[in-house]
Formats: sequence, structure tokens, C-alpha cells
Amino acid sequence: MKFTLAWLRQHLETQAPLDHIAATLTQIGLEIEEIVDPARALKGFVVARIDAATPHPNADRLKVCTVDTGSEKLQVVCGAANARAGLVGVFAPAGSYVPGTGVHLKKAAIRGVDSNGMMLSERELGLSDEHEGIIDLASPPPLGSPAADALGLADPVIDVAVTPNRGDCLGVRGIARDLAAAGLGTLKPLAAAPVAGKYRSPIGVALEFGGEFGGDARACPYFVGRHIRGLRNGESPDWLKARLKAVGLRPISALVDITNYMTVDLARPLHVFDAAKVAGTIRARPGRAEETLAALNGKTYALDESMTAIADDRAALALGGVIGGEATGATAATTEVFVESAYFDPVRTAATGRKLEILSDARYRFERGVDPAFLADGIEIATRLILDLCGGEASEIVVAGAEPAWRRTIAFRPERVRALAGLDLAASEMERILSALGFQMQRDGNSFAVTPPSWRADIVGEACLVEEIARIHGYDKIPAVPLPRAQYLPAPALDGAQRRRRLARRALAARGMVEAATFSFLPLAQAALFGGGQDSLRLVNPISADLDAMRPSLLPNLIAASARNAARGFPDAALFEVGPQYAGTRPEDQSFVAAGVRAGAFAERSWAAPARPVDAFDAKADALNILALLDVPVARLQTLKPAPAWYHPGRSGVLALNPKTPLAAFGEIHPRVLKAMDAKGPMVGFEIYLDALPPPKVGKGASRAPLRLSPFQPLMRDFAFVVDAGVAAESLVRAALGADNILIAGAFVFDVFEGRGLPAGRKSVAIGVTLQPVERTLTDAEIEAVAAKIVAAVGKATGAVLRT
Repeated sequence: MKFTLAWLRQHLETQAPLDHIAATLTQIGLEIEEIVDPARALKGFVVARIDAATPHPNADRLKVCTVDTGSEKLQVVCGAANARAGLVGVFAPAGSYVPGTGVHLKKAAIRGVDSNGMMLSERELGLSDEHEGIIDLASPPPLGSPAADALGLADPVIDVAVTPNRGDCLGVRGIARDLAAAGLGTLKPLAAAPVAGKYRSPIGVALEFGGEFGGDARACPYFVGRHIRGLRNGESPDWLKARLKAVGLRPISALVDITNYMTVDLARPLHVFDAAKVAGTIRARPGRAEETLAALNGKTYALDESMTAIADDRAALALGGVIGGEATGATAATTEVFVESAYFDPVRTAATGRKLEILSDARYRFERGVDPAFLADGIEIATRLILDLCGGEASEIVVAGAEPAWRRTIAFRPERVRALAGLDLAASEMERILSALGFQMQRDGNSFAVTPPSWRADIVGEACLVEEIARIHGYDKIPAVPLPRAQYLPAPALDGAQRRRRLARRALAARGMVEAATFSFLPLAQAALFGGGQDSLRLVNPISADLDAMRPSLLPNLIAASARNAARGFPDAALFEVGPQYAGTRPEDQSFVAAGVRAGAFAERSWAAPARPVDAFDAKADALNILALLDVPVARLQTLKPAPAWYHPGRSGVLALNPKTPLAAFGEIHPRVLKAMDAKGPMVGFEIYLDALPPPKVGKGASRAPLRLSPFQPLMRDFAFVVDAGVAAESLVRAALGADNILIAGAFVFDVFEGRGLPAGRKSVAIGVTLQPVERTLTDAEIEAVAAKIVAAVGKATGAVLRT
């Protein structure tokens, strides 16, 4: 948003210097992008008069001029065709830098004649591309006056960055209002007295949205217009052209310049139609298929029902809030106009601009929200400008629709300013700030009922009011207060769940696996293989057409990565990932899992032994190792069936402390799944459900007992049991471990046999049990007593008997 200092002072009564204004703008949230002072570039250039201009003796197109600078007379060689005696223009003395050409002037002899400076054209001053002749000042000031003052360029241009919520500050008055609230002056009253209508407008207005017309009535709920006749659309006065040029707008004609001026000055975009080219009523309606508009930018656009068209009885004349049409644009021949002041829906305006790739000043403001209560006042101010600059007489105002509902009341508690912003302000100061910004306040006991002004649609709650008070009072005035320290030792940066994920990563890497980082989404067909693919987990706008579903498991992406590696000559894979998976759309449906896959050979090729393919027990070992490091009592774990459907039904299992809460799943990946994913087997995997693990012990007694090593030699005893074929071998191991918690240090299965010599439906399971004396060497009687306990415990738990 660009404006000049003099333009700002048209709305703000202030004596504050430019530097103070710039600093205050940044402090109240309107950050300064740039300040350009044209007078600095023209320093040293003065108003001068050519007293004499004679032909150059050695060049046909050059003249030798005598230039009076007010303080001295100098000889200057000039090549401009309009150089003549009596012309008053801009003179640059020797030693000056010419901004338009980048030349440093020096005293020089041109074709044998000395030249002591230069009379300048607009291009040499950097004002325009005009270079046919030197500047000819029509109403020259005294000789020797600064050229910047004579050219109207002694006015710094301020460029501020306006955030998308501050559409009110896309007008100079909105910025002046904020500065006045910040104490930099007084906001001048806005002259918006109604202009008496002399006749009834021959052009009416109508809104054709909703009901039988179709479309959304919010597209254009309010339309104000006025007919003006008997005007002359000539050139704008110098003050208006200077202001528009200063902010980068090209003056075109008085009518067009007035609408541009209103846009920048008051953030009130307007449009003028050449009334002689309008047929019947002007109406706002949805665009129509196959309808086109030849716009003012020289391009033709195809309209549709999602756009707001401003049309007459014949065709579309403009795109509401975006751009006008060429057919009804004001020209030098225009003698009557219809002025439009309307409110257009921000979302619909933005969508139209994006679809047609049109970026206009009107669209930029409408999509950020213009003042819905300023339509009538805006048209009155514009009417006065048109009558003053172009003459004519105005009709009565015509109105369609009504002002959209914008009033809302927010309960405001003054103490929230201290709680949210840390500022200790008197309630009267808060009231002053909000009132200066245009808020209406009514005291209600210890609080206020606050009504935001119509131009502040971004104010939606109490916190917004606190922000306004803190912004205007000054963020730099918020006291620096140290945070209270709950304890002298710093709190841990990671919680228990985060530490577990970190430990799982380190442990899996220590087992020779490589960490992978995959997307949280995958192809729908793969998601369905792992229990996902529900419509609620489909992505509306995926980054790729085939990555359209949230992952129900970490395994499919790891399997796909292993398959890609195998296709490139690396069949042996050991990949893992720790991350989220998704069972639904609720927060509790997201869970963190540590998962891994192995494929190919389990060990590197060696002369000592042939490499074997991975199997389910490798995956189980991975899972048990990680669970042990995460403080899960693995000795109490049960191996249950069935595992999830993506595992091989006979080579998989679930690890759990109780049947209702699985902690991990492991096994060989189902061949059907591998085939569907174009991966070669065998491949095994595991999933550890980190969120389901029992919380680590904390508090008293949470630390591990100290390691106690026995000085006595351990001994081992083997037992062979005959048990039903359906009994899990681990049941015997767990029963043996529980026979004596002091002396029994470990147990493991070393043989399983079924077949000849055993009854049908029975099997032989041999386990080795390690006995560790702690107080003295065991006697034969004590060893036999422990053995009897083991046989009894196993028999009671599983129905097993010793094999004879």
C-alpha cells in the first residue's frame, strides 16, 4: 500500500516528522517496506530560464543557450527541439548525477563550445519516457527554486506491508485512523455530505441472485448507483495526477482517475459506465455459460455461473469486484455516466480473479473485505469529485438490496489485557484506544459490550480486542517478565512416549536395521491389504494420484521400499520406521508404532555356514529385544494367535501380557500380500504398538535392583515332557521359570519331536533349565527337590508328563 506524506496529512492533522511516522507505523503492525523521497534524487536541480538560444556553430541540431539559474548565468549546449528563449525548465549544474540516464555531468566542450550543465527532460529526471523535449513549466516558480518543489515531487512516498486481515488499511484514511489512535495526531472529519439529486436516474439497478435467478444471494447483497449527465471527461488536475503517479498509477482521464483515487484514498473501489452505452437496467447476476467479456485490459474472458456479472439488458458489462468492460468504459467523448458503488462477496471475488488470472486493485481490496456500510457515503464523495472536476448534474441515488449484516457485540473484560498481553492499563485508556479505532463501547458492570466498526470484519472475539489495545499502546511497552521457575532443575524436554520412540530407533539401528522415512500415505489398493482404505481416510488433494490414502500400517511402505531395493540388485533388506499410523479420523485413532521388515538372507554370506533365509523367529527376536529395552516384562509375555491378516496364518503371532491388549505382532508376510505388492518373499515383519505398552515405572521403587552376581557355578538340567500337540512350547518354559523364583535363572526349548514312539496327538518338548545357586553350592537332594518342583509346575500348567 503506497501513499505520500501529503496525502496522509489530508486525513491526519499531525506535525510528526516522517521518521517518527514511519517508526510508529511499524510498531502498530503496518510494517514499512520502503520510503522513497524523490526530492533526494533531485537535490541540486533548480528552476532556470533560457534567456537566449542561438544555433550551435558546428552542429545543426544543437543550440547554445544562456541559462539564468537565479544566482548566475551559464552557457549550456542543448539538443532539445523546444529549447527557446523564455522557456522555464529544470537545470542540472555540472557535478550533478542525472537519475534517468545514470550520467554524472561534467563541464565539457561539445563540438568546440563549452557547456556548464544541462536542461533536463522528463526521462532524464526519471519521471517518464518522454524525451522529445526539455521540461517546460507552465506556471513557473521563482528562478533558483528547488526543482522537486516545482515538479510536485517534494512529497515522500511511503510503502507499507498490509496483512490480509487489514483491508481497511488499503486506504489512506484507514492508515491515518490507526496513527491517530496511536497518538500521532487527530483524524480529520470526512466530508461526505449528500449531493442533492436534480432528477430521477434513467438507469435502474437490480440484484438477480437466489430464488428463480440461481446463484448465492451473498454474491452481491447491496448495490448503490447514480447517474450524472452533462459532464466533460477531460484531463485530471495536476494534484490528482501527481498523487496517482506517486503510487504507481497512470493518469488516464478525470473519470477513471477519480475511481482510482477513491480506491487508494478510502479503500472504496468504484466503477463508472458510459451511460449512453448502457441498455436498460444495470443488474448484478451470475455469469452465464458461453458468455464473454471484453475487459478494460484488452483481453476477453469466458464467464460462468460461479462469477458475478454486472450486466444490462443485452450483455455483461463488467465482472463484479474484479474488472470493468471495454464496451462501456469512459472515454474522452463521454458526457453521461452511471457510477457503481457495490459490495461483492470476498470469497467469490477471489475465486473469480484466480480462475481468470486477473489481479486488479479492486479485486485486491474486495477479496480482503471492504466496508459494507460505506457504499452510500462513497458514492456521495465520488459524485462531489466528478461534479467539481467534470461538471454536470447528478441524479437521485438508486439502491438495490440492503446493507449486509455486520454488527456484532463482543463481551470484553479489561483484566484480559493483563492476562493475555501482560499490560497493566487503565480501563479508560483501553476505552480511548478502541474508541479512536472506531469501536463502540458500552460499559456493563466491570466489563464492556464492544461493537466493532463496519470496516473491521477481522475482529471476532475478545482476544482480537486485546491485540488491538496492545498493538496501539505499543508492543515495545510490554514489560519483560521472567517466567516463573517451578524447580531449579530443568524439566526434561521429552516426555515418556517420546523417549520410548527415540530408544526404539536406537535399538533397532543397533540390531543392524536401517531407518526409513516414508510418507504417511500410500496407494488405496495397498491400504486395503492392511485393513485400511476407508472413505474417511481418503485424501481429497493428494500430492500424487496414486498416493491417495492414509496408511493403516507402517509395513506396506517398508515392504514397497524393500521391493524397490530388490529390483535394483539389493535383495537383502532390514528396514524399520517409527511413526504414526491411522485407523480413523479421530485423534485417538492415530497411534505410534515401531515396525520393521527383513527380506533375503538373515546373515552375510560366509564360508563357515550357508546363509539362511529370514523366518518368523527373526521378526519375533526383533520385537522381543525392543520390548525388553522398553521395560516390558518379556518373561510374562504370551504368544497368541491369530496375528493380523497380512501375516502368514501359520507363521506369525501376537505378543501380549493379556489377551485383550496386544503389544506387538510378528511373522512372515502373507504371500498374497507380497504378490499384490509385487515383492518377492520370504519377507518377515513386526509391529510394536508403542502407545499400548505399559507405562514405565516411576516414583518410589521404580529403579532397577542392583546387579548381584553369584560366586557359585550355575548348573543345567534337561527335562523332556510329553504334552498335547496343541500346547505351545513357551507354556512349558513359563511354567518352569515359575517353579522357583530364587534358584531358577533361565529356561529354553532345545528340542521338539512328534511321530514314532509317541501317541497320536502328542509331542515331546525338551527344555533346558539353568539353576543358579546364590548362597552355597547345591546338594544332590536340593537339586532333586528343585527338579521335582519343575516337573510338578509344568504338569499342573500344561498337563505334561516326563517322557520315559
